[in-house]
Amino acid sequence: MRRYDLIAFDWDGTLFDSTALIVRSIQRACADLAVPVPSDERASYVIGLGLHDALQHACPDLTAERYPELGRRYRHHYLASQHEISLFRGTLEMLHDLRGRQFLLAVATGKSRRGLDEALAHTELQGLFDASRTADETFSKPHPRMLQELMAELGAEPGRTLMIGDTTHDLQMAVNAGTDCVGVSYGAHESAGFAAYAPRHVAHSVADLAAWLSQHG
Repeated sequence: MRRYDLIAFDWDGTLFDSTALIVRSIQRACADLAVPVPSDERASYVIGLGLHDALQHACPDLTAERYPELGRRYRHHYLASQHEISLFRGTLEMLHDLRGRQFLLAVATGKSRRGLDEALAHTELQGLFDASRTADETFSKPHPRMLQELMAELGAEPGRTLMIGDTTHDLQMAVNAGTDCVGVSYGAHESAGFAAYAPRHVAHSVADLAAWLSQHG
C-alpha cells in the first residue's frame, strides 16, 4: 500500500532551478532603489515567502510605502531573465511517473498566480497538477492555509499528504498543517536547518527524490 494520496511540491528551488535568478533580482531591485543590497544568504532565505513578506525581510530598512516600487523592480529583473531558467533535470520524468501511479499532485508556492501560470505554460507541465495555490491567493508560508486548502479541494487527509520543498518555510508549513514533509538540499536553504522539522527524507538531487518516492510514496 502506498503511504500518500497527495504530494504537494514547492516550485522555485524544488522543481524549477530559479534560486540564483530570484536572489539576483532581489539584489538588483534594492540597488535600483539605492537601499542596502542584501547578501546572497539573506536574499535566498526569503524564497518561498509571499512577495511582500520576502521584500520586507530582504530589505528591512525600506519604508512600507515603497514596497510596491521595490516589487515592480524585482518583477522587472526577474521577467527579463526568466527565459534562462528551467526545470531541474529529471523533474518532468519524475512527475509523469507519479501521475502514472495515480498520485494527486499539487503546487504550493510563494509565487503569484500570474507568475505560476506563466511558468507552467512554458515548461510542459500543464495538466500534470491537480491543483495549485499561490501566495497572492491565500496566506503566505509558513502558515498552513495553503496546504489546508489544497487538501480540502482534493479530498486528502493530512496523514496521507506529503509536502516537498527546499526551504524551512515549506517544512514549517507542513508541520503546521499536520502533514509529512521531505526537504531538498539543492535549492535555496541549507539543509542543516531542516532537522528541526523532522523531514522523512532530505534529497540531494531530483534523482534521489524520485528514488525515495518510488520506495516510500
